[in-house]
Amino acid sequence: MKTNSKILIAAGAGLAIGGILGVLFAPESGADIRRKISGKGKKLVDNVKNQFVEVKDKFQNMNKAVKDQMEKVTERVDGHV
Repeated sequence: MKTNSKILIAAGAGLAIGGILGVLFAPESGADIRRKISGKGKKLVDNVKNQFVEVKDKFQNMNKAVKDQMEKVTERVDGHV
């Protein structure tokens, strides 16, 4: 994983943890706090899923590009033999 991806994941996790701690220490009722934590947890899960899909798509694109290049090389080698 590249440095930029690691930084984005760490920043997202830091924001989520900071948000949860902020909600926990806010002077609100327990029900309100649980609702906020639940909402932030769902957003965090959605963000992680989106990042996973992006990384998976990038990997699949790179895999396809490598296969395409290998096919070209194979065709060239077969054509010269």
